[in-house]
Amino acid sequence: MHLLAATPGSVDEGQEPVDLGQSPADVVFISAADTELAALSTARSEMTSPPGLRLASMMHLQHPMSVDLHIDACASKAKLVVARVLGGASYWKYGFEQYAARLADAGVAFAALPGDDKPDPDLRLFSTVSDQDYDALWAYLVEGGPKNSVNFLSYCQYMIAQAPKPQAAEPLLRAGVYWPGAGISDLSAAQTQWAQGAPIVPLIFYRALVQGAGLNPINRMTKALLQAGLNPLPIFVASLKDPISVATLDQLFQAAPPEVILNCTSFAVGNPHGDSSPNNPLTAASARQAPVLQAVLAASTEASWEEGLNGLSARDIAMNVALPEVDGRILSRAISFKGEAFFDAATECPIATYKARGDRVSFVAALAANWAQLRRAAPAQRQVALILANYPNKDGRLANGVGLDTPASA
Repeated sequence: MHLLAATPGSVDEGQEPVDLGQSPADVVFISAADTELAALSTARSEMTSPPGLRLASMMHLQHPMSVDLHIDACASKAKLVVARVLGGASYWKYGFEQYAARLADAGVAFAALPGDDKPDPDLRLFSTVSDQDYDALWAYLVEGGPKNSVNFLSYCQYMIAQAPKPQAAEPLLRAGVYWPGAGISDLSAAQTQWAQGAPIVPLIFYRALVQGAGLNPINRMTKALLQAGLNPLPIFVASLKDPISVATLDQLFQAAPPEVILNCTSFAVGNPHGDSSPNNPLTAASARQAPVLQAVLAASTEASWEEGLNGLSARDIAMNVALPEVDGRILSRAISFKGEAFFDAATECPIATYKARGDRVSFVAALAANWAQLRRAAPAQRQVALILANYPNKDGRLANGVGLDTPASA
C-alpha cells in the first residue's frame, strides 16, 4: 500500500489512502458535496472575522488510513467538527464511527448532520452538540445560499467563541427565477433584460447550484442566449418531480410561453417501460410542446473529457444522455465540466466547481435559436431531413434498429 498526497487541483475518488495534510483549526467541516465546500470557502472569504476553518471532501476520507490521519493531525485538535453525511452513517461507516468515538474522547464537539432535509436519529444520537445548535447548523446547510453559508460559519463562531449569535436560517425557495447579478429574482427581473418579441427560452437547472457556488455555466449560458437574440429565463428547481417545482414551472410557462426549453437537470421524469409521467412539467400544456434540449453539466473534468476516447463518463452518459431521452429530450452538448480545483490556502482544501466551456455554450445558444426559428417558420418553409445510420452497411441493419422496423417508423 502506498500513500497519496492531496495535491492542490486534484480530486480523488477514495480508492487509495490520502493524507490531506491539514493543520489544526478551530472548525472542521466535512462534506461530499463540492458545491457545499465551494460555498463555505466563498463565505469565509467574505467575512471580516471568520473562524479558523478547514474544509475536507468526504471523497478524500473513504479509506480508513485517510480517516485516521486526518483525525490525528487536524480534527482531534479542533473545537468543533461538522460532518454532512448523505445516505446515513452506513454510507461512511468507518469514518463516522472513528470521528464520533475519537472526537468524544478528545472533548471536541461533533455534529453529524444529514446530507439532505430528512432527519436521521442515528446521526443525531452520536452528535455531542445541543439539539438547539444541531438544528440551527442543519437548517443553514439545508437552505443554503450565500447568506446562510455566512451565517453557518458565524454560528460556528458563536458556539466556540461566544461571538454574537447570527439570525436563523432564511428559507430558500424550492424553485424560482434566478438572474445573474441579481440572485433569486422573479419574472419581471428577467423581462427587463429581454428584447421585445424575441423567443423565450427557459433555462432549467438544479437548486443546488444556487445553494452552492456552481452558477458559472448558468451565467454564461444566460449571456450567450441574450447574444443569440433570445430571451432567457433561468429557473432553478429542486427536481422535475418535486410538486412545488412542477407548479412553479407551470406558472412561469403560462406567464411566459416558451419557444424552446433548455434543461440542465439529470435523470428522467418518465420511465423506459411505460408512458411518460403525466406530471412532467416539460411536456405539460403550458410548455406548449416546445422542444426540450438537454444541456449537460458534466461531473468529469474538461481534461478527462478532451483526452479520453469515450467523451463523457459512463455516469454522465447514463444520467444526462440516456435517461433524459426517455422523456424525449434532445441532446445538445456538454456545456461545462468540473473545473480544475483551485487550492484554497485559507481552508487548506482543493475546491472544485462547475466551469463553463465557451465554445460549447455558444453552440447550444445557436442551436436553441435555430430551433426557435424553425418553430416560428410556416410548415411550408420548413425543410426537414431524417438521417439514418447504416453501419455495417446491410439493408437489414438500417439504423441499427435490432428487432425494430426503423424505416417504417421514419
